[in-house]
Amino acid sequence: MIILHADTNHPSLMKKLAEAGHHNIEGYEQSREETLQNQHLYDGIVIRSRYKIDREFIDAAPNLKFIARVGAGLESIDVDYARERGIKLFSAPEGNMNAVGEHALGMLLSLFNRLNKADKEVREGLWHREENRGVELDGKTVGIIGYGNMGKAFAKKLRGFEVDTIFYDIKDGIGDDNARQVDYDEFFEKADVVSLHTPLTEDTNQMINKEFISKFKKPFWLINTARGKCVVTADLVEALKEEKVLGAGLDVLEYEKSSFESLFGNKKNVSISAADPIPEALRELMFMPHTLLSPHVAGWTVESHKGLATVIADKIIAEFGEGDKN
Repeated sequence: MIILHADTNHPSLMKKLAEAGHHNIEGYEQSREETLQNQHLYDGIVIRSRYKIDREFIDAAPNLKFIARVGAGLESIDVDYARERGIKLFSAPEGNMNAVGEHALGMLLSLFNRLNKADKEVREGLWHREENRGVELDGKTVGIIGYGNMGKAFAKKLRGFEVDTIFYDIKDGIGDDNARQVDYDEFFEKADVVSLHTPLTEDTNQMINKEFISKFKKPFWLINTARGKCVVTADLVEALKEEKVLGAGLDVLEYEKSSFESLFGNKKNVSISAADPIPEALRELMFMPHTLLSPHVAGWTVESHKGLATVIADKIIAEFGEGDKN
């Protein structure tokens, strides 16, 4: 097959496909419009998140056999239309679920122990011990929303702690030794920590809002390594002010244009000032002491970079076999 690679990935991806007899085309510099003009030439496309694969794109690709996204989700693809056209879809949550689990745990421990705040203060010559007294994870109830690959990876990381790990998922009967499935009533009653591990769907879009937060019986800590648009930032900021949410670790933000795309354009070094066109809720969030932010890198480790590529290559080869190696 002739396979277009729209984004750069670990070199092992193209290497494995080439060794299987397929032909790789590097389209990293092509715009979406340029790709559309030549899309009839390709049997498959490998993307991350540079542009959306919609009906227009799919209609321009009469020979397209598969779309592979080197990541966990498929929200940048018109999944229903692609399947209607008989196009295979591949994603690679297995490739970075360990990285996401570790990142979520790291954020949680940092928030509980005020590590980011304490580090900043010490570097400024401040020695505030009582103000940086931490809390312990042991004895808490950690609630996971979404028990797929990512949620399960996070639950596995929690096994070393004396915590009660519960989860809510729309699928029934998927509990295991690492976490116990509960309904929303029990989840709202018991959770001390809420960690999101859901895809972005109509049901999860803006799911964590004022109404949702109000259902919890006690204040909780929020971790989001899933999708930014699952959380309404303005409602989260208000809940942090009111101490309904005790702290938040966010690897993803509502205002991301798409995965991996900077909120601040193409600048590498950005200084936020009052003149910058940043939503007020985000500005407030950025300066709150009990928040921890990272630039959508929970699943983006040295190991997962190769892992994602390997998973995608293996899935393509498993489905379509080997090509002409001559």
